Amino acid sequence: MDHAFHQKRAALKNQEHKKFLESLRKKPPRNLDYVVQETHDEVFRNIDCLSCANCCKTTGPLFTEKDIERIARHLKMKPALFEQRFLRTDEDQDKVLQDLPCWFLNDDNTCSIYEVRPKACREFPHTDRKKIYQINALTVKNTLICPAAYDFVERLQQNIQKK
Repeated sequence: MDHAFHQKRAALKNQEHKKFLESLRKKPPRNLDYVVQETHDEVFRNIDCLSCANCCKTTGPLFTEKDIERIARHLKMKPALFEQRFLRTDEDQDKVLQDLPCWFLNDDNTCSIYEVRPKACREFPHTDRKKIYQINALTVKNTLICPAAYDFVERLQQNIQKK
């Protein structure tokens, strides 16, 4: 799916998604964690992340110290050199990529450090979390980036209404 088309589609639903997720925070259904995991699994059975890679092209992950050490070791570099070459410190004092798209994104949308990728990459788009309502702002933001996150919120609305 074209990124610009997806962004327009998601922007049109932005307020509806915010309102829905806020309703989950105010009054979470008893079985919410189960429905969230079921919905996440359902969405990812039908999504091919390699056909998109918007996350790697448009947003950078936060790198923890453990991520930096693990990736630097994998690349046979000292952590300080890895940081100097690839990362910067943002306004929140987090370590993030200097530039986008991600340095490690291959032409075929695969990741050259996939087996040691940052925790934030492994968990993106964070749609299989318990107490999903604790990350409402992040979920809404991710719907603008990730077609799977958008589909997740759309299906979660349907799945909660069914229950």
